Parts: sequence; C-alpha cells; structure tokens
Amino acid sequence: MEALSFPSRTPAGLRLYVIGDIHGRADLLSMLLKQIENDAAGKSNALNELIFLGDYIDRGLDTKGVLDLLTGGLPHGMKATFLRGNHDDAMVRFLAGETDLAQGWLLLGGTATLASYGLNPFQSQATQDVVRLRESFAQKVPEKHVAFLRATLASCTRGDYYFVHAGIRPGVPLADQKASDKLWIRNVFLASHADHGKIIVHGHTVEESPVVRPNRIGIDTGAFATGKLTCLVLEGETRAFLQT
Repeated sequence: MEALSFPSRTPAGLRLYVIGDIHGRADLLSMLLKQIENDAAGKSNALNELIFLGDYIDRGLDTKGVLDLLTGGLPHGMKATFLRGNHDDAMVRFLAGETDLAQGWLLLGGTATLASYGLNPFQSQATQDVVRLRESFAQKVPEKHVAFLRATLASCTRGDYYFVHAGIRPGVPLADQKASDKLWIRNVFLASHADHGKIIVHGHTVEESPVVRPNRIGIDTGAFATGKLTCLVLEGETRAFLQT
C-alpha cells in the first residue's frame, strides 16, 4: 500500500478506513479487518474510524456472517460509522411489511440473504406466500441484525470528503440530496465532472479496480464475485488502498 498526497484533507488526528460493498462475503470482511488492524498498529496515534459504505447483504453466501461480524467483531478501539446501501434498505423495508418489494429484492440478490438464515427463497410469488416468507424471515433474523440495519445512515462528512453509498445528484447542494439518489443514483453522477464541493466517496457501481477522479472515488470492486473487497485509507492529505 503506497500512500499518495492530495490537496483534500481529513480532519487533523483522524485516520479513516472506508470499506466498499461487502455483499455477503464474511470471509473477505474478516480478512480485510485484520489488514486494517495491522495497518493501524503500525501508524501514529491518530484516532481510527471505520466508515462502511453499505450493501452488507445479498449476492454473497454469508449475509448472516457479515452482520454477526459488524455487530460484534470490529477491531478493538476503532469507532465505526455505517451507511445504508440500496440492498440494505430493501431488506429493512421488506421486514417492515412492504411485501410488494419482495420480487425486486429477491432478483437483486435477496435469495442469498434468505438462504444464509436457513430459509428457502424459491417459493411462489403469490401474495400469501410472500407474507409467510416475510414472517418466517422476521423470526429467523436476530433482533441485533435488524436494529443494526435500521440504524444505518444515509451519508456522512469528514473534512473534505463526503461518504455515501451510490453517489449524489450533480448541481444539488449536499445538504439537499434525496435519500433515493444516495441509495440508487448511477449514470448522471458517474458521468459528471462537476465540483460537488467535497470529494464524493462511494460504492454501488462495480469497477475492476478503485476509480479515482477529481470529484469522486469509487471503491466497489465486486467483492461477491471477484474476491476483491477494497478499503480506502485517508489520513490528512494522503490516500492509499487495502484490498483482499
């Protein structure tokens, strides 16, 4: 990991470890957390904060294992901030009773999440079966997992960086961004060369390697399929990457 210097800064005395889309890969998350712990141990006495960009669930085979780790297995002494991804939002809403979301969520990768809790997701899409599926799922998911997902944030700011799952709507002040754009936006954000006021750090869109642009940094490297879970390390004016 080679640290490079840029004009943008984090707050003094703060080192940030920003983790991209995990998507059910508990094995990769465990590996990356160990890398982060080792990296932090060899650095100055700055405060270490983990920022997760969301999409903890779906697609990979061990959503339950990911949420077990995030609710109890983080490196000692590190603060953590958890953002919400569109997949996480779908699970929260489905559990809250929005059963009309079931078909879309299952197609997005929710089948893997249900299976990780011991359920058979390949059932009829008839309304009564979806209702039963939600009830069965609610009984299987530990309350601490549900509470964790409900408590996730839409975005956060640290110094010259703005962290969000999908991105932002160009031309709209950061304080006025819609929650739906933070979860879902893609092409109009990715194509924009506008100065957003801060560097936008995001996941959501899979790339072969981290994407660094003057106005944004994308770190979703498709962990569920590629085995590459990426962490952006920010401290002062330096940026570096860790990866499984």
